[in-house]
Amino acid sequence: MPASPHHNPFADWLRAHAVPLTHLDPDAPLDDLEPLRAIIGEARIVAIGENSHFINEFAILRERILRFLVERCGFTVLAFEYGFSEGFPLDAWAQGEGTDDDLSAHLAATIPVGVDEPLRWMRRHNRTPSPPVRFAGIDIPAAGGSLLPTLSPVADYLRHIDPEALPMVQTAMRIAESFAGGSAADAAPAWARLATAEQDTLSATLMRLLIRFRSVEPLYVSRGDQRSYDIALRRLEGACSGDYTFRAMADLFAGKGLTADTSARDVYMAESLLWHLERFEPGTRVVLAAHNAHIQKTSVSFNGHLTGLPMGQHLHRALGDEYVALGLTSTTGDTADMRRDENARFGFTIDTTALEPPEPGSVEAAFADAELGLSIADLHQARPEAHDSAAVAPGPDRIRIQSAYLHAPILEAFDAILNTPTSTVAGGWSVDSPTVGESTMVAYQTKRRT
Repeated sequence: MPASPHHNPFADWLRAHAVPLTHLDPDAPLDDLEPLRAIIGEARIVAIGENSHFINEFAILRERILRFLVERCGFTVLAFEYGFSEGFPLDAWAQGEGTDDDLSAHLAATIPVGVDEPLRWMRRHNRTPSPPVRFAGIDIPAAGGSLLPTLSPVADYLRHIDPEALPMVQTAMRIAESFAGGSAADAAPAWARLATAEQDTLSATLMRLLIRFRSVEPLYVSRGDQRSYDIALRRLEGACSGDYTFRAMADLFAGKGLTADTSARDVYMAESLLWHLERFEPGTRVVLAAHNAHIQKTSVSFNGHLTGLPMGQHLHRALGDEYVALGLTSTTGDTADMRRDENARFGFTIDTTALEPPEPGSVEAAFADAELGLSIADLHQARPEAHDSAAVAPGPDRIRIQSAYLHAPILEAFDAILNTPTSTVAGGWSVDSPTVGESTMVAYQTKRRT
């Protein structure tokens, strides 16, 4: 790509400090990833992002980084942008339960974003003498598409622990079933078409159940055990966060949403990750896979509008430097834009979109101007504190999110950026594609309005 006609000081810094990577093959040797050691330090959670779902190069990079962190740095958990409740069967499968072919059945209802290949690698890895790798789901159910993946197991729990409360969860399930979808893109509009009385009954019933769970914890634990109570409670909290998200997304689609209202999903993901971290062995280190817009450490903005407080911001507040965010992006190629379409199975279609030349001020423009290909930049080295003075060069103020741009102070939002010279959309995506998250739909709505 030709260099920008405008001088880019950050490109000069990148040219001097970015480290080239030599492999884009999940099975290739891992030596070129050794620079990650200095970046991650003693972090307990290392997040690996992507600026778009469904991109081949990002999937390969995440698989290679997962292998590196497990095999060379002692990480033993993969947390994923995948339902908290739905994650437990996948963890059991990764530990060796069932047959290799069972994974397809586990993923049939809601195909997740790129979780299948990492899980297959984990299952193979866990057959070796090496320490086993666990899987942890952290998201609201069905990425905001349905409450049933959490409410069904809560109902099973109450049948044994508190049959008196079972009618309440059955009421919630009846209403939830009437508008359940595969993603927030189709569930939120369907929720909006419910009668107001049904919407309010669902919210009130879930809140009453939640308060009861918390109020009678000693009784529930005496009738069962602490672990089953903790999981049921977290599932119920996921249902409440999902219900709030329906309202937030419906308002967003109607153009009347509150500022940053869709952050309910991100704080649930952050708290779920901390929930898992508390229950694993002391010293456990976690690899986290999610969209760049979920892992970044600063607020999410589009075109000057504050739209969300991401999971990474909450994790950074809780863990400080023990949380590290690695953003993934590309300078050329195609991206997977998601366009709302209520007639499609998941409420959206995927459009393969050619990327325009990077915008001035973007991190992609800096990589392009520096004429860097596959490479990694440790952003710690560019921050003012690394030089006891001002930053070496003004940092970029935006990064791609699909074909749009998310505005953020990149040096603060991420600890490192990994760049691929091109990106290609994975083959076979259609209206049956994986679910779409709020960040993608927020970007779409903001772009459409402006």
